[in-house]
Amino acid sequence: MPFKIQRCEIIPQADHQTAFQIDGVEKTRWHHAASYPRPFFFPLPGPSGESLTRMGHPGASNHEHHRSVWFAHRDVDGHDFWSDNTDTQIDQKMWLSYQDGTDECTLSTLLEWKTAKGQNLMEQKLVASLIPGNRGELLFELQSTFKPVKESIKLGKTNFGFLAVRVAKTLSSYFGGGTITNSEGQTGEPAIFGHSAEWMDYSGPVPVSNNGKRVAVTEGITFFDHPDNPRFPTHWHVRQDGWMGASLCMNEGMVIKKNSPLTLRYLLHTHAGPVDFDQASQVSKDFAQRPGFTEEKKKSKHRQFGRMIRSMP
Repeated sequence: MPFKIQRCEIIPQADHQTAFQIDGVEKTRWHHAASYPRPFFFPLPGPSGESLTRMGHPGASNHEHHRSVWFAHRDVDGHDFWSDNTDTQIDQKMWLSYQDGTDECTLSTLLEWKTAKGQNLMEQKLVASLIPGNRGELLFELQSTFKPVKESIKLGKTNFGFLAVRVAKTLSSYFGGGTITNSEGQTGEPAIFGHSAEWMDYSGPVPVSNNGKRVAVTEGITFFDHPDNPRFPTHWHVRQDGWMGASLCMNEGMVIKKNSPLTLRYLLHTHAGPVDFDQASQVSKDFAQRPGFTEEKKKSKHRQFGRMIRSMP
């Protein structure tokens, strides 16, 4: 069979990192070293190539747990997996599959949520797929299935969890020139915080180089909830200082059972220009209709391989 070069590739790196590439150019990287309390994706570039996310808070040194794009939760059976002030840990137990392709590249990995004493409370099977969009835009789809180790586990009532995004300094409303907008057409933190919406957008100026000078272009990230997620449309914890999170447990907690795991699907769309409602509506519609991922086992002569395929449940 002739070798075929794939447009979208997963490239393992040293120091517990995995790169996502499109046309040979790295777009984002998965960082899962045990030196961090939980894994994260960084950077996440816009069409200009500049990252639209950042590591840490631009004005508060006690917010180093804000690592670009990350999974966390403030209350898992009473244990804090959000801040860096606890000894809880989310570890990658193993990667499950690396898949290259023409239309997307996909990483599948198994994570363990461990208490300060090393007890594994919950497993998270994460599937991360990077899809090239038009004009250098990206679609970054994240599907997670959470399964408790014991028969059930309680997620407490909290604004914090599961997926959060720390945007670049210039995109934030307070430190830069950005604007927060939701699917209901509301703008600004006071109008949006705690409200439910199908999607949330953070757009603003991004410094780029042009003929030796630094100039600003407008780019942004739209964060989509999926209609199959519990409590859709989700409530949002979003701040003018530059971060946004889908808050599954903002108004009440939730019990996850071992025989009925929790699956959540989210999408991040990096786009050129300010938020475009027609475009966001189409991306949301496409995301709702796109099948999620299920695992398929394949046997070769020497071993069994797993891969993730898109299929309706």
